[in-house]
Amino acid sequence: MDFLIQKITMKVRDKVIFAFITYMCCTSLTSAQSISVSGKITSSRFPVSNAMVTIIDEGDTTKQFTALTDSRGSYEIGTITSVKSGESAAPTRFNLGQSYPNPFSSSTAIPYGLKEESKVQITIYDILGRVVRKFNSGYQPTGSYNILWDGRNGLGQLVANGVYFYRLEVNGLSQVKKMVYNQNSNSSFTLPGTFSLADNNSLGKAAVGDEIHATSYTIRVRNTEDTDPYIVDYNLNNVIISNDTTISLDIQSLAIAVVDSDSLRQIIRGFGGSNIVLWRPDMTEDEIETACGTGDGKLGFSIFRIMVEPDSNRWSLSLPSAKKAYEMGATIIAAPWHAPNELSENVTNENDENINRVRYDKYAEYAEHLNDFVDYMNENGVPIYGISIQNEPDIEENWTSWTSDEMFTFMKDYAHAIEGTKVMAPESFHFDRSYSDPILNDPVAAENTDIVCGHIYGSGLSKYPLAEEKGKEIWMTEHLSGEEDYNNSWSWSLSAAEEMNDVMASGMSAYVWWYIVRFYGPISDGGIDRLQKGKVTKKGYTMSQYSRFIRPGYYRIECSTPYTIRNVKVTAYKDPATSRIVIVAVNKLSAEKEYSFKIKNNQLLSSFTTYITSESKSCEQDDDVNVKDGIMKVILEPSSVTTFISN
Repeated sequence: MDFLIQKITMKVRDKVIFAFITYMCCTSLTSAQSISVSGKITSSRFPVSNAMVTIIDEGDTTKQFTALTDSRGSYEIGTITSVKSGESAAPTRFNLGQSYPNPFSSSTAIPYGLKEESKVQITIYDILGRVVRKFNSGYQPTGSYNILWDGRNGLGQLVANGVYFYRLEVNGLSQVKKMVYNQNSNSSFTLPGTFSLADNNSLGKAAVGDEIHATSYTIRVRNTEDTDPYIVDYNLNNVIISNDTTISLDIQSLAIAVVDSDSLRQIIRGFGGSNIVLWRPDMTEDEIETACGTGDGKLGFSIFRIMVEPDSNRWSLSLPSAKKAYEMGATIIAAPWHAPNELSENVTNENDENINRVRYDKYAEYAEHLNDFVDYMNENGVPIYGISIQNEPDIEENWTSWTSDEMFTFMKDYAHAIEGTKVMAPESFHFDRSYSDPILNDPVAAENTDIVCGHIYGSGLSKYPLAEEKGKEIWMTEHLSGEEDYNNSWSWSLSAAEEMNDVMASGMSAYVWWYIVRFYGPISDGGIDRLQKGKVTKKGYTMSQYSRFIRPGYYRIECSTPYTIRNVKVTAYKDPATSRIVIVAVNKLSAEKEYSFKIKNNQLLSSFTTYITSESKSCEQDDDVNVKDGIMKVILEPSSVTTFISN
């Protein structure tokens, strides 16, 4: 009489799910042997976490043994086979065995042995010496191993029939062997498990008992809800396992982004640009309507940045355009470049540079100067949402400079006097944290700071955990690119979209361009770019892929993209009021890309409306894309920006 005793221990996610089953057969002449199958699941050398690895007995498919890969892609499964235990010698030196089977049609095992812990890499070459596939197994302890190759290159494509070479590299040493791939032949194989390698480089026979009743298994790898990156479902059939075995697989990943509609990140205050009338003509009403409108051919800008001039008699020059932008729904922010002459002085700094700075005994009056500007604009119908203490205080140009100590002193002791608006600081030219960290680390200075802002010239585009920890919004308040490109080329336009993606992904709540109307900006000034004045440029259309559809009050939501796909950048957003989801994808590839989006925690979505900007399209509406079983499959056009808006 047969009976079965099962004991299953499971550890989820980062710990290995391990199933150990003891099988005893009273009438059998052979003894039951417990076998451990372990290995790593990777995709393009990156570990695949939370993938389901299942070993299925092909003689009795009800016998299935399962584990999840951990954060390193590792798994271990305990299974059984009715064999007599044998013994095999541990490898006495580094050695590479002959692949088996050889020739092969579907998969071949490449065995190797390590006499000591070593860093392992196996590379497969074609007959011309070109790299076909690489397996980086990392550091492995002493023992015998197998790598399986399924006849595919690093892009997941089946290779041509022919002769291939495989090289094992271990601690500066290497060995090379030859194998033959013929996808038209039929072959199954017994995977070598624990084996010894003879000194003549040939594969020693697995040492097992005389009575072997090994079973043919299927190795199956599938995605779970949390697999990262998502992979193509994988089956390896007719694998006969008779000893403890290492099976490591490198599997093709799917280009899929997982959008979690419940994971709210930073609030989005908007996208916009500057209109500084000191150096450029003021924007016309038509240009403001183009910038702030949300219909076809418009930019949808929701932030309008102006200058606080030192002379209060010139403040009225900024009123007409700012008022028009405000009436169209834009948020107005302001920054000073120069302090009034009566509040500043010229000095020589520690670098022997002549600079202008606010006099230390005039800090209170400087705060009042900023207050007066806020009051004036408000009285004339232009409420100022936020005011900066100084545009780029760390630039020794011909405007007012501040050291980090001076900025800290002002923010701690004087910024509280600025009323009726949000106080923005320090607005350094490359988001220099030596300016902002002291402010955030001081309770009083931090209390006086509503928005941490800065520019990203040269550096500064990265997450800012300290500001998030202190509960501060982070704004990018100025940048430009393509100033040297007089033709406003598509490459610079696409790079602006990529930058907007990166700014949002880093946790910032706002993106503000430099001049709105300029040949390198979103609206042409009719100058050297040879476009009509007031015409939206390609750069403007790429920016509108964000600003038209991601409105103030939306939140960025978590969007996990496969790190094996480097040339497609994706961010996602949600309107809490309507539950609308917006996804923006930037395809930097010169070829179209099949891509998928898995929408979590929103079962009601049925379709998305799409808008595309490319070299030949300008924020043009395209066909709707359906969602099936929570998955939206799309084809991203070459070198393009695509926005998906849920219906």
